[in-house]
Parts: sequence; C-alpha cells; structure tokens
Amino acid sequence: MTFNWNDLLTAIALLLILEGLMPFLSPSRLRETYRQLLELPDKTLRTIGLVGVIAGILLLFLTD
Repeated sequence: MTFNWNDLLTAIALLLILEGLMPFLSPSRLRETYRQLLELPDKTLRTIGLVGVIAGILLLFLTD
C-alpha cells in the first residue's frame, strides 16, 4: 500500500469546501445552529460525533 498525497489533498480540499459552505451561504442560520448545539447535553454531542466517525469509516471502506 502506497501513500498518495494527491488523495489526501483532495480530501482536505473537499472538507474545506463543505465546511465553508454554511458560513458563506447563511451565517445567521449557522449562528442559530451553534446556539442550539450549545444547549445539547454532552452525551448527545458525543453520540452525534460517534455517528459521524462511524459513517466516515464506513464510507472509507466502501470506496476502497
């Protein structure tokens, strides 16, 4: 297995594009979403994070 820098940079570029869409398109909605997230208990935030990690891992396995 060889390491492909191009794939890593492509993944980072896509991440930056997706992360930048919400503040660019609707900054007020993003602020409201952050306010709502601050009200969630830690356990709920951890569950949301875990689901994201698992989904990412599954996608990696499906694209390999």
